[in-house]
Amino acid sequence: MTIRVAIVDDQAIIRSGLRMMLETSDDFEVVAEAVDGADALSQARTHQPDIALVDLRMPNIDGIAATRKLLELPEPPRVLVLSTYNTDEQVFEALSAGAHGFLLKDLRAEELFSALHVVMSGGRVFARDVLQNLVRRAARRMPVRVHGIDVKVAALSDSERKVLALVGMGMTNEQISRQLHLSGASVKTYVSRTLSKLGLENRTQAAVVAYTVGLTNDCAGDDGRQTPL
Repeated sequence: MTIRVAIVDDQAIIRSGLRMMLETSDDFEVVAEAVDGADALSQARTHQPDIALVDLRMPNIDGIAATRKLLELPEPPRVLVLSTYNTDEQVFEALSAGAHGFLLKDLRAEELFSALHVVMSGGRVFARDVLQNLVRRAARRMPVRVHGIDVKVAALSDSERKVLALVGMGMTNEQISRQLHLSGASVKTYVSRTLSKLGLENRTQAAVVAYTVGLTNDCAGDDGRQTPL
């Protein structure tokens, strides 16, 4: 299925660059371009894109307000924010507005394509730096106080630690399955068993643990600069 995309950015050179990038793949069709939030709403009503790529800093209606208004439409597109900046305030405003992801504009074509597929399938995706900042904030707000957590992590099998590291980077079970060449059922079992062994309740706590003990640093050399959640 071709993914219908709207590009929302006040800079013509950015819109042109994204259009040319997307037109190199048969998976995507650029159905609209908009110069600000008001234009985005008009274009979305007319063309009904599957996903809107939205810049944050625009005149009139900015990206945050545009995201809220787009998601209030009767047939709303999914919204993927593309920004030059990734301050915590902007990221949390975008997420609070309902954005399905937050990427930086220096991304490569294959990163954008992957992100669009993840968002289209119902997932969320973030630039690696953005995700790490989110996990750091979660670690400060929600410290995981499990006695001897370092020892418990060290006692995990190699496969369990790899899965924990990828959970810490925000990967879905499907993404972990592809990364480690495991079946979906195996990944689900690894995640469940790892949570049980560490005495954790959910994936958010697992992500905090993975960050706290440094497992996510082991994945820093991966080629991808954005990760799904």
